[in-house]
Amino acid sequence: MPKFDDDSSPPGVDGGDDDRSPGEEDGGTPEPFAGAKVRRKASRYREHRGDYLRVSSRPGLMRILEKQGDTSILFADKVLKFTGSGKMKRRIFILTDFAIYLIDPETEAMTRRIALAAVEKMCLSKLSDNFFAIIIPTEYDLFMASTRKTELVQVMVDVTKSASDYDLELLLSNRFEYNASASLVKEVSFEEAEGGIKTSFKWK
Repeated sequence: MPKFDDDSSPPGVDGGDDDRSPGEEDGGTPEPFAGAKVRRKASRYREHRGDYLRVSSRPGLMRILEKQGDTSILFADKVLKFTGSGKMKRRIFILTDFAIYLIDPETEAMTRRIALAAVEKMCLSKLSDNFFAIIIPTEYDLFMASTRKTELVQVMVDVTKSASDYDLELLLSNRFEYNASASLVKEVSFEEAEGGIKTSFKWK
């Protein structure tokens, strides 16, 4: 049952917190949460640069993308991925205009590729945390943590709209379910606790 302090990054995720105050993103662009999610004020002036890992200068990562004919990098950063058993694994998360790539940062081997067309929605709590789930009906879902979650979600929304001309559904709730594996459904709940946000899981 992981518990992360609201003011610090989850262990193993590099970079600063990306949460923002309700209203608008920098430059007047409406944020994806439409003020429904608690944001942190300290990050509202963060400059987004998309590729935080300089993927284009890393031959091993570029070979993975080029093999798929997919080299348009919209977002890249380190994240934490939660396994079906609840363990946390570090992963490189790369988002292109066609797919999501998860890559082992130690071996630079691709562990999963998900076509954006297969993504149904994203689930997030209403609190100021780093967690999110990507729901993929034809496969098992992803539950992850990113210190740049707001930017990641915004890019996901934008690329979905651009590629498919439909709005990616964002479910904001302090309790939601996701398929941790092909045969395991988990319910994750969030609540404010002294010193941070308490996250708990329940097997369904």
